[in-house]
Amino acid sequence: MLNNIGLPGLLLIAVVVLVLFGRGKISSLMGEVGKGITAFKKGVKDGSENDDAAIAADGPVDTAATRDVTPEAEDKKV
Repeated sequence: MLNNIGLPGLLLIAVVVLVLFGRGKISSLMGEVGKGITAFKKGVKDGSENDDAAIAADGPVDTAATRDVTPEAEDKKV
């Protein structure tokens, strides 16, 4: 249904939205969207830095010391 909108249809939709909401409200809404995207990118960057720091602090993982903790009933299903 929406596959054949095209450029004229998108322009018509943009004009209708502009008339309904006004330039000021759309401008403030886009500003809030921009702030949200910026905050999201900063959070992802900080999160990955925290993960890297936590991995470096923990040191290498000793795979010989790990053990299987799967319950007996689920182990037999496989």
